[in-house]
Amino acid sequence: MPVEVQERSQLATELLERIGQTVGQRAQVSSIFGEPVERDAVTVIPVAKARFGFGGGGGGGSREGDEGSGGGGGGGVIVSPVGYIEVRDHGAEFKRISTPKDLLALIVAASAAAFAVKHLLD
Repeated sequence: MPVEVQERSQLATELLERIGQTVGQRAQVSSIFGEPVERDAVTVIPVAKARFGFGGGGGGGSREGDEGSGGGGGGGVIVSPVGYIEVRDHGAEFKRISTPKDLLALIVAASAAAFAVKHLLD
């Protein structure tokens, strides 16, 4: 592999690593939803789901006379609440946060199961 291509590849790798580190540092549950809260002998700890995505690319002049080259990259994260952990003296319990999507998925699954049972009994 030519030295110039290796250098570009190394620069792209370093760029993506920096993007990953930056996004990862900012995607902590505490920075999105806050620190655990403690009141009246109960501690509530937020729980979230995080999804990451990264991309990058680069290119250079491959034809004779092309002098420029370019590249770029980016990344992102989506963090959504899932629930919370309620810690008391006698133990801890996870409590899920339900959304309209959860209810819709439950209705679809129940309908599919009822349809399957109906056809099995016919």
